[in-house]
Amino acid sequence: MLWILRFSGFFSAAVVMIILSPSIQSFPPAEAIRSSNLDGHLRFPVLLSPPDYLPQLSFRRSTAFRNADECRFSDRQTRGKTDVCDPSLVHIAITLDVEYLRGSIAAVHSILLNSLCPENVFFHFLVSETNLESLVRSTFPQLKFKVYYFDPEIVRSLISTSVRQALEQPLNYARNYLADLLETCVKRVIYLDSDLVVVDDIEKLWATDLGSRTIGAPEYCHANFTKYFTSGFWSDRRFSGNISGAEALLLSTLE
Repeated sequence: MLWILRFSGFFSAAVVMIILSPSIQSFPPAEAIRSSNLDGHLRFPVLLSPPDYLPQLSFRRSTAFRNADECRFSDRQTRGKTDVCDPSLVHIAITLDVEYLRGSIAAVHSILLNSLCPENVFFHFLVSETNLESLVRSTFPQLKFKVYYFDPEIVRSLISTSVRQALEQPLNYARNYLADLLETCVKRVIYLDSDLVVVDDIEKLWATDLGSRTIGAPEYCHANFTKYFTSGFWSDRRFSGNISGAEALLLSTLE
């Protein structure tokens, strides 16, 4: 049974917190590609050329965000050796693509700006393009982050064309593979859409106790499901057959 939690309204769009455990490993076999380089650089199966319009995208360099005096530091941070497996970190996953890049940059900035302990936040960027890391690093020089390549072909043939066009982008579904993409030492992560602005300390959400529940999400009562489950969806047995007889559904991509 899927449980939906009502959070206290930190965000203006969808937020999902996931405990990464073997019970929610994505559809076997796991084909998502994990970035294994821990210093923030990418390794990809193929070398892709940067698009012509990428040089036109630039952002003003952000100021450095420092922890407040009352923030706790782990032994690793004290020694200046913070890595992705540091247990004191708050883990945030967010997609990164050219079309919504401004939104992603704004989301990252809002998290750092409103965090009491911004140096304790670690970002996991999910990408299907190989040329955005340098732009993020030039905007946030001291940001703790890694970039993970998600192969869009894994899900492209599984996406129903009956839903609205914005949801046909394969990167929207990379969140379903977080348990396979991220390091095994990351047991919990907050997934954020790239079209939101955080207006409170993200660590308050991180501290939410989910109990025995695997996934928590904000309650949203204004979704028009006829936009998703259209006559075209129901007439295609490839899609409608997957939810036939289901007692509960989790729709990971809503309005």
